[in-house]
Amino acid sequence: MAAKPMNPVVEPATYDNETYRQIAEAIAFLRQHHLDQPDLAAVARHVHLSEYHFQRLFTRWAGISPKRFLQNLTVDYAKAKIAETKSLMDLTGDVGLSSPSRLHDLFVSLEAVSPGEFKSGGAGLKICYGIHATPFGLCLLAKTARGICNLHFLETPDQAMAEHLLQAEWPRATLVDDQPGTAEECHRIFTPDPDRPLALAVKGTNFQIQVWRALLQIPPGGLTTYQGLAEAIGRPTAARAVGNAIGQNPVGYLIPCHRVIRASGEWGGYRWGPARKTLLLGWEAGQTQAFPQEA
Repeated sequence: MAAKPMNPVVEPATYDNETYRQIAEAIAFLRQHHLDQPDLAAVARHVHLSEYHFQRLFTRWAGISPKRFLQNLTVDYAKAKIAETKSLMDLTGDVGLSSPSRLHDLFVSLEAVSPGEFKSGGAGLKICYGIHATPFGLCLLAKTARGICNLHFLETPDQAMAEHLLQAEWPRATLVDDQPGTAEECHRIFTPDPDRPLALAVKGTNFQIQVWRALLQIPPGGLTTYQGLAEAIGRPTAARAVGNAIGQNPVGYLIPCHRVIRASGEWGGYRWGPARKTLLLGWEAGQTQAFPQEA
């Protein structure tokens, strides 16, 4: 069954790394000083923008005001979402096994590369890649003929570092810089089109693939715990192993490992940095919930 579409509260935009940097800096400031409850003017000054321009920039990016954004990052909110998501996942069959999943506003299917390709380090595979701006900073996007194989968030547009990341995972594959080709794919990821499905073709052990399939079952805006995900795949004593598999996720955002947090309601770690995890979770909450208009 198709998931309920996310609210179209943010118009498609051309994202740039400077916007991401300003938003990330503002959220870090808000979280650091949350006990003082800084007002909009204080946050705007911190990121060197006028109050009007900061409010406009933030709301355009997040779909909600900075104040509402922070309300979605509290421990109480997280615990409530964990309980809600568990109820939803309990209704789905074959979690983490074979069923294709719906993510955001588009279909995403996941398949594993062949055992031969896994063992050979990608010998014979052609992998096209490019570096692109996203709402959550720069990303390295890589794909084979069968689908997206990697999406790594980056701090700088360093092509040598990007190639090093891919070579570490696919040492015998042929790497091709294809900025135009991967740009189209990146646009489809962050400006979803339900009529154009995305395919993922990833390298992992059978257990890792099972965990990554289970992650696809977590709805946008939903949250679960490491223990909850272990139970969902029928491995209740394997929470630590589940955590390790989550940490090896090769496709950020699309395989939503950011939606797994600690049972305490704290966000916990993230392969691409805890600040980016905070932004991902707050952004998704803004996209999936309907709020009254705020001044």
